[in-house]
Amino acid sequence: MTTTPTTGAPPAEQGERRSWLREHSELGVCVLLLALGVLVLTDTLTMHVDIAQRGPVGPRTVPVVVGAGLLVIAALLAVDVLRGGRGQAEGGEDVDLSEPADWRTVSLLAGVFLGAAVLIEPLGFPVAGALLFWGAAFALGSRRTDRDPLIAAGLSLLTYVVFDNLLGVPLPGGPLMGVL
Repeated sequence: MTTTPTTGAPPAEQGERRSWLREHSELGVCVLLLALGVLVLTDTLTMHVDIAQRGPVGPRTVPVVVGAGLLVIAALLAVDVLRGGRGQAEGGEDVDLSEPADWRTVSLLAGVFLGAAVLIEPLGFPVAGALLFWGAAFALGSRRTDRDPLIAAGLSLLTYVVFDNLLGVPLPGGPLMGVL
């Protein structure tokens, strides 16, 4: 009997295992949801909360509900997949599944997000956010250099004012801190 050197299993058995894994690939999503739920619950339950800051609904309430929800959804999805349930392929009218992914757009968007994350501290949110919005519009195909920077700057300033002034979430202002 022939065996494969890495697993020691016969080739037919290894092929059956691969076929089963392909047919139940949605279990990977279950594992991801399970890990995320465990992470959220672990972080929440180990979080130090001052007893004086707690009210009827403390800072742990929503993360516990979200973490528990992730665990329940992971379990329900796993049961559905093991019973033969399958996700349906995307059937949108504007999606051509035979076309390959547009890696140029994905790479541009990833670069824009990474750049914004790096620039937010030294330049502040208004500038980094404007670059983020403008870069995302460019990556997604907009070539209107006359209006896109203005819209991006307006969106960024509006977002900064709403979060910093109205919601009380401090965002780094950067060099524009004295001007705003």
